[in-house]
Amino acid sequence: QVQLVESGGGLVQAGGSLRLSCAASGRTFSSLAMGWFRQAPGKKREFVAAKNWSGGYTYYTDSVKGRFTISRDNVKNTVYLQMNSLKPEDTAVYYCAARYGSNWSPRVSESESDYWGQGTQVTVSS
Repeated sequence: QVQLVESGGGLVQAGGSLRLSCAASGRTFSSLAMGWFRQAPGKKREFVAAKNWSGGYTYYTDSVKGRFTISRDNVKNTVYLQMNSLKPEDTAVYYCAARYGSNWSPRVSESESDYWGQGTQVTVSS
């Protein structure tokens, strides 16, 4: 089993920045492909960013390209999501996700995830 614990959410004004963290435990972190998804009120959960455990490939949904950066620290067993130039439409609960033993496909979907965190709220005010 893998446990994922997110932190770093909060309230920020439009144009501001936040950094989300997700600490993983339970399996060798370097064998986990890590990602972030989000769910806005009344909407389905959607993919945001993902980073494979091998090859260094990263993927982003179009709406966050150039603003968000996913990174991982294999020593701290933590994945980060740096979010800059935040917009009100980024408001959502952000979930950390992990896939064990396989990389994400180029079209990352939530069905590929084996484990989920509890979520952290990000609210961007206009």
